[in-house]
Amino acid sequence: MTNRHDAQAHNELLATLSPSEFSQLRQQLKQVPLDQGDVLYDPGERTQYVYFPLAGMISLLSVMRDGKAVEIAAVGREGALGVHCGIGMLHSNSRAVVEIPGSSYRIPVGLFQKFVRDSERLRDVMSRYSELRLAQTQQWAACNALHGAEARLSRSLLHTSDIIRSDVVPVTQEFLSQMLGVRRTTVTGLARELLQTGVIRYTRGRIEICDREQLRKSACECYEVVQRLPAQFMRQKR
Repeated sequence: MTNRHDAQAHNELLATLSPSEFSQLRQQLKQVPLDQGDVLYDPGERTQYVYFPLAGMISLLSVMRDGKAVEIAAVGREGALGVHCGIGMLHSNSRAVVEIPGSSYRIPVGLFQKFVRDSERLRDVMSRYSELRLAQTQQWAACNALHGAEARLSRSLLHTSDIIRSDVVPVTQEFLSQMLGVRRTTVTGLARELLQTGVIRYTRGRIEICDREQLRKSACECYEVVQRLPAQFMRQKR
C-alpha cells in the first residue's frame, strides 16, 4: 500500500487532489525506479503506464527519421507523464527517456482511465494539466526555432535545476547537445564561456550553477514564460 502523505508530498500533481480523491488512486500506485537512459515511451507506441515522478527528470524528445532528436518538454515531480491517456489519446507522439535518475509512481493506463471517468475532479485536474503540457511544448517548439543556442542552454539549465530542485545538475554534454539539437562541440564552447565568467562550474557529468541571476539574464524569455504557466493552468477552481 502506498502512503498517501508520502506520495502526495513528493508529487505536486497528486498533491492537488483531496485525501478522498487521492484514495481512489492509492491502492493502484506502484513505486518504480527511474534509471538513467530508460526509454518509457517511443513515438507511435501504445502507452502502457501513467507516471507520477517523485525525483529525477524525464525528457520528451521529438525524434526525426535519421535519429536526430531535440527536447520538447521535461517532466519531474511537478507533474506526470502519460495523462493524455485519461482523455483518450493512447499513443505517444514523442520519446520519453529518463535523463536524471530518480523514482516514480506508476499506474496502468486502463486503471487510470477508469479513475478519470469516475471522478469529475480528477478528470478536471488531468485535463488542465494536459493543457499545461501542450502550452509548454508549444513554447519550447518556438524557442527551438527562434532562439540561439546560448540562450537556450541557459534556459535549459535553469529549467532542469527547477525540476530537480538543485543547483547541481547531473548532465553530460552529450545530453545537453541532444536537448538543444546542436553539435556537442557547440555545447562545449558555450559551457566554456559560462565557466570562464563564473556562472557555472563544470566537471564531467555535473554542472553546478554558481550565479543563477546571471544565468537568468543570459536565458531567453521562454524560461520566464514557462515558469508562469502552472499558475495560469493549474489554479484551483472556486
